Amino acid sequence: MGVLNDAELAAFAADHPGWSAGPSGLEGEFTFADFTEAFSFMTRIALMAERANHHPDMSISWNRLTVRLVTHSAGGVTDTDTALAVAIDRIPRP
Repeated sequence: MGVLNDAELAAFAADHPGWSAGPSGLEGEFTFADFTEAFSFMTRIALMAERANHHPDMSISWNRLTVRLVTHSAGGVTDTDTALAVAIDRIPRP
């Protein structure tokens, strides 16, 4: 499991609007109508992440959910992170 380089991270972010790539990982911000919708979406991510045994950093502030993906054991973003980002994008939004 290799860490993606800057060019690979930039290409991923360019192909996946809503995700930004930086030194701290891939970050996506999702906005919803209210706290309940944001929390519901976060819960769906949590269940998916548990099945994948790959757990993102997430924070919620009323109607906004921020998700950060990084493989800490590899020291950066890997294919595991990009795969989870793609899976998150496929979750239906309320």
